[in-house]
Amino acid sequence: MSCDACKSGFNWNGQPTGSESKIAGNDTYVVGDNRDAAVLLIHDLFGWTFTNLRILADHFAKEANVTVYLPDFFGGEVAPTDIFTNPERQKEFSVPDMIAKNGKDKRWPEILAAAKELKSKYKKTAAIGYCYGGWACFQLGADPTLIDAISMAHPSLVEKSEIDNVKVPVQIAAPEHDHVFTPEMKEYANKVIPTLGVPYEYLYFPGLAHGFAAKGDENNKAQKDGLERAKNAAVGFFKEFLHPSA
Repeated sequence: MSCDACKSGFNWNGQPTGSESKIAGNDTYVVGDNRDAAVLLIHDLFGWTFTNLRILADHFAKEANVTVYLPDFFGGEVAPTDIFTNPERQKEFSVPDMIAKNGKDKRWPEILAAAKELKSKYKKTAAIGYCYGGWACFQLGADPTLIDAISMAHPSLVEKSEIDNVKVPVQIAAPEHDHVFTPEMKEYANKVIPTLGVPYEYLYFPGLAHGFAAKGDENNKAQKDGLERAKNAAVGFFKEFLHPSA
């Protein structure tokens, strides 16, 4: 997967409030104190230390009343966020190489183990993925005994067969401009998922591009409005499917 948009973005202001622990043997950022409902946040190329994702985890924990786990699924390696502002570093960084080192066959067992551990500890669990994390959410969603709902923003590496097998509620935040989750894949998801008998929410963000929900520009009104809308939608989704009696 070659993706210039994956290498672009903005670092957000803010200081994460959670702590670091482990889940299924993986280093993990954890925030929240709900003992009944948990969310597995599956990172993009910038990994589990990416401040933006930790800030999103904090919002989910507080606003949706869940405990959020953001594990390291890249074996300690992350894409450096200085590529946002350093053109030379951006040229040097290879998205295909990063993906090759962290392919589905290699990382799926770790993601599955983390989901299983959370399901053994919590009554209700959901997963949310950004870019790279999107395909993993679809795979988790094939097993309703493993996960109760899945959400994703501008997912990547998704295959049609993964969409076909979904058996839990699905939420997709899709920007207008996304050559990774292509118009063809958007059309396929919107055609197939409504036939699967699961709740489905498709959120469209006109004018925005791949990556907006995790690294949009806070100083650009359209992007800020979009990333806040995507965050709020995810909060509502978690409330609906992780707190059904609330």
